[in-house]
Amino acid sequence: MRIAVISGYKPFELGIFKRQDEAVEYIKEAIQKNIEIMVEEGLEWILISGQLGTELWAAEVVYELQLEKYPDLKVGIITPFLEQEQGWKESNKEWYEEILMQADYIDSVSKKPYEGPEQLKDKNVFLLQKSDALLLFYDEEKEGSPKYLYNLAKLYKEKTEYDIRVIQFADIQSIVEEKQYNDEFY
Repeated sequence: MRIAVISGYKPFELGIFKRQDEAVEYIKEAIQKNIEIMVEEGLEWILISGQLGTELWAAEVVYELQLEKYPDLKVGIITPFLEQEQGWKESNKEWYEEILMQADYIDSVSKKPYEGPEQLKDKNVFLLQKSDALLLFYDEEKEGSPKYLYNLAKLYKEKTEYDIRVIQFADIQSIVEEKQYNDEFY
């Protein structure tokens, strides 16, 4: 496995409205644990589409890992269309710019601004075709935007050798409980 797509919930789908929300730290820890395992299995590139939430948190995790352990790990940002951040709040645009500035590769599937939802599907198809694995923060118990990529990846896996890894709420809960346990006893 050389290239993995990382995606998942957007912040508002999780009731997260601040970048510094405590829940974000647990989500990033789950992402980090998975990335480290994948790097040991040969991961070289992380691909994201640059959407708010899981994808930008994943990029932040990779940037930290580049400094600490894996300087050769790369981040590619492939947006579905040009100027995807157009309608975002100023603080989110700034966050997005911070992530873009550190990326190793940036491109867009569609070379036009938003025209319709088919651009989002085209982006998902493109990312699956350009990768060996998907790491998705998604729990079938809680519907949300990641279900489209998840369902497409499952179909793709039927035709190719494709690795799908899912971070569920139970995984996040385990990290929370482990931290609480360690805080109590150390």
